Amino acid sequence: MSHIHIAIDGPAGAGKSTVAKVIAQKLNITYIDTGAMYRALTLKIIQSKVKFEDIDRIIEVCKGTSIELDNNRVILDDVDVTEKIREPIVNSNVSLIAKVPEVRKILVEIQRQTAQGKSVVMDGRDIGTYVLPNAPYKFYLTAAISERAQRRYLELKNKGFNIGLKEIEDEIAQRDKIDQERSISPLKPAQDAIIINTTSKTIKQVVEEIIDFIYRG
Repeated sequence: MSHIHIAIDGPAGAGKSTVAKVIAQKLNITYIDTGAMYRALTLKIIQSKVKFEDIDRIIEVCKGTSIELDNNRVILDDVDVTEKIREPIVNSNVSLIAKVPEVRKILVEIQRQTAQGKSVVMDGRDIGTYVLPNAPYKFYLTAAISERAQRRYLELKNKGFNIGLKEIEDEIAQRDKIDQERSISPLKPAQDAIIINTTSKTIKQVVEEIIDFIYRG
């Protein structure tokens, strides 16, 4: 397969990352998890005890931060934080960091540079609309909030976190609102994106649907 860019967008819990990882393996191309970048920065902000209202300090921290994605591992300032960025405290606050325009500009530039000269599947919330607007293959995954909350609940429960389903559902709804209403590159499907509702579908079914579309194209 020749050089391709695949953009997968959608809200929290729609299955983007899991689907993108499988597609990358099946097509033997690079997977770029842009959400992990925002999560890593959020973790650093929390660890540094920077207030979320202190935008100038957040931007300063962002400019002095190294974030690398290496074989599905997330390296923050030379430390592997792959597991820590999935903790509930990061889930609850990542949208507050991701909505800062200057932060998005810095990380988007890194994402674009990472995608240059290679075939990639990149997932996030603004890949098809902003990061890789010329990608030939764009998909937008969505699902009912109740289904997305259930998925996140089981994920966190399996990792030993005790958090209620209703609390997760409220958090996801709030994240959707922040992502959809932010001033720069808000969450929405690209005009030419294929929209896939994953509510009643397995990961395998979604992956097959996307790969079938790519090969037909």
